[in-house]
Amino acid sequence: MKKEKKTHALLFLLLLHFTSARQSDYAPYFYDNGPSSTNGNMALFSISEDTPVGTQVYILNGTDPEGDPVRYGLTFEQGSKEFFRADSKSGNVTLIQELDREKQGEISVLVSITDGRNKVVETVRVFVTDANDEPPEFQNLPFIIDIPEDTAPGSSIYRVQAMDKDMGSGGSVSYYLQTSPFAKFTIDGHSGILRVKPGETLDYETTPTHFVTVVAKDGGGKYKGKHQVLTATATITINLIDAQDMPPSFVGTPYFGYVYEVSVPGSEIFTVYAKDGDQGKPNMMHYSIMNGSDGVFDINSTSGCITLTTYPFLLRNELYEIKVKASELGPNDQLQDYDVTTVTVRVVDLNNHPPTFYGESGPQSKFEVTMYEHPPAGEILRGFKITVNDSDQGANAKFKLRLVGPNRVLRVVPQTVLNEAQVTIIVEDTSGIDYEKGPTLSFKLLAVEIDTPERFSATADIVINLLDTNDNVPKFTAEYYIARVPENSPGGSSVVSVTANDPDSGPWGEVKYTIYGSGADLFTIHPSSGLISTQPWTSLDAEVRSKYNFYIKAEDSEGKYSLSEAFVTVVDMNDHPPEFDEELLEKTMIIGTPVKVEAMDDDAESPNNVIQYSIMTADPDNAFDINADTGEIKLKPYIKSMEIVHNITKQKDCKWSLVVQARDRGSPSFSTTAVVNIDITEATPLKGPMAAFLLKSRDNPMKALGMVTVIITVLVGVTALISTAMYMRNSKSNRIMPARRIIKRRPRDQKPWDFRMPLIKFNDPADKFIIGDPESRLKRGSGSSRPKPPPPSAPSLPPPPPTTRPNERPRAVPTISGALASKVAKTTKSGRRREGQGNMSSALVSELKMKLEQKMIESNQSCY
Repeated sequence: MKKEKKTHALLFLLLLHFTSARQSDYAPYFYDNGPSSTNGNMALFSISEDTPVGTQVYILNGTDPEGDPVRYGLTFEQGSKEFFRADSKSGNVTLIQELDREKQGEISVLVSITDGRNKVVETVRVFVTDANDEPPEFQNLPFIIDIPEDTAPGSSIYRVQAMDKDMGSGGSVSYYLQTSPFAKFTIDGHSGILRVKPGETLDYETTPTHFVTVVAKDGGGKYKGKHQVLTATATITINLIDAQDMPPSFVGTPYFGYVYEVSVPGSEIFTVYAKDGDQGKPNMMHYSIMNGSDGVFDINSTSGCITLTTYPFLLRNELYEIKVKASELGPNDQLQDYDVTTVTVRVVDLNNHPPTFYGESGPQSKFEVTMYEHPPAGEILRGFKITVNDSDQGANAKFKLRLVGPNRVLRVVPQTVLNEAQVTIIVEDTSGIDYEKGPTLSFKLLAVEIDTPERFSATADIVINLLDTNDNVPKFTAEYYIARVPENSPGGSSVVSVTANDPDSGPWGEVKYTIYGSGADLFTIHPSSGLISTQPWTSLDAEVRSKYNFYIKAEDSEGKYSLSEAFVTVVDMNDHPPEFDEELLEKTMIIGTPVKVEAMDDDAESPNNVIQYSIMTADPDNAFDINADTGEIKLKPYIKSMEIVHNITKQKDCKWSLVVQARDRGSPSFSTTAVVNIDITEATPLKGPMAAFLLKSRDNPMKALGMVTVIITVLVGVTALISTAMYMRNSKSNRIMPARRIIKRRPRDQKPWDFRMPLIKFNDPADKFIIGDPESRLKRGSGSSRPKPPPPSAPSLPPPPPTTRPNERPRAVPTISGALASKVAKTTKSGRRREGQGNMSSALVSELKMKLEQKMIESNQSCY
């Protein structure tokens, strides 16, 4: 019974404990640090729209009353774009998508904090602040307006409006016009009102249409930490409406008319024609006779046709001078501006004369003129002084004129002639008058009577000798040119020939070629033939640079030009053999772990720089395998322990040797060999970082010695700092501190660490693989040694100085002696591919070689 009471009491205490624990479990909460803080719950947090994606913008920060660890969360409402991501442990909030205030200025975010049992979720608003990233936008494009040409200076004619979506100064817009020496308009910078510039007048007959470029500029603002001002441009087309400010004028004067013996009252004598000087909206013409008709002639007020009002035998004079007036019909048929001309009427007899062409010196059947090509359409060829006349009277002297030749190139005015007229030849198609199509144009001018049974006619040759103008631009036959050049081609080698044609004649048709651009300094072009070749002092090397491109310019004598582009590829040749770092390599091999040898080939492209490895000879034989692609050397699978190694060789140091060949895959193929001494050992049971470091440093004992030196140096430096600090402290307090000496006894059984530098011995079995002749250490695939380069010859003129980049070392000059080829290759191998060999003259190369040979001789003497 007592036992049951104890059990009930224990259960009651446990229940009471859990109940109290549950009652004290409070929910975690965020710190509310205000909108200006960058940590808390992100409430009212502001972020600029130009914040880069990936930036940490906020830290969610909260706590749990019980001190339990909390985790954070950040989500968005379903269907909305996610702009932030939060790290659940640290609370770091990162921007993951670009912001645009003009599209979304406020972001609703759900942030949460939980201690594993309780979770608190809050909805906060993040405000996106503005950056000056939007340029002004013009409204109501395009801008096309029509104004009268007599608009008063200073008058407002249009208002331009542009909007900027940014806020503040970045959203304010001002206006200005792009400057022009003939500007006739001005704009108000704030309102955008366009006005005619004070003191300027508009003239439809001179310029019927004006094009004005207006620029809208915002007030500027910061964008990504920099101040920038954005602009937009638009073109305003201003069409002038013609005003009545020009008088009329007669066309085709002087006028001649004839009265024939057979004429009757009402016969047409001549038709005058006048046109309004205001071509935009011309007025109708009203014709009238002022005097000189003696009452025997009349004129149609609308058509300008002058007719006879009586019979010819009643005429008192043989010649009449009629004054004709042409007036503009204004509003309400009011007569306005006018012009006056004279029509000469002659009384003639029967049709007994054919039409005849006259020049300045009398009758003429051929008219010739010299002029420049491409005259503007509508231009009168004033070089022709041609008059056509029929000496008959009346209808017998009426004939038509027409030109026979290239269609619609020229036209003749007038086309109908009564008795006599001045022939005017007008250009109709300017493209047909082209010197390149032919230096001479020939036409036939025909005059054929209309209403006579005889149908008399006359013919005159019209010859136009054209003078060429520089109206064509040289044109390349190709948009670009592609060439491939083998590397090490001799200087002056041809690369590609370009051609540009200019159909103009004389010096205008002569094309001069030039090249320019970043890759053009190693090439030259013949100015006349267009043949591109390498510079005489240039030898292209694919290992230095394999791609060149530059521009080609074809220019005529007046500077008109066109451009093309050349792309030159330097084709890699197999001109470098593989090279090992050293001819004698020392390696330590742990049984089961391969060692690696590596050779480098300085050729630029595959397969010239792809290396295959093979074992030429080995001691002992059939003990090693090598990976042909990677150069990894490993023991044969049956050699699994040092016991097997000792069974194979009787030497204590277990050092085996082999000759490894590295051969490239180029054509022809080059190869080189190196002797590899391999010290065979087993894995040691050492553990810890120091053991791992010593194991890695077995092949490089200097590395271990260097590490020990660094550690000792650091300890000495720390000791010196501590001593200096104590000395300064004692000096400041004017007290002499007692010197404490700590003596730490070394355990008797502890042996000092002894580091011994391994010595390289050359009296091992590998010595039989060392070739005595240093000139023949590098062997090519064919078995022959490298040929010596020919001695350089100094050019007559030195080439331009080589251009070097910052931090760029010049490439080493190739050596003459084969004995030091591997050492030179070792020092220049790492930088050879990435460093450009400058263009140097042969004389400089010769001098450098002489100095290098002298150093090599001194080095060889010191070695022996």
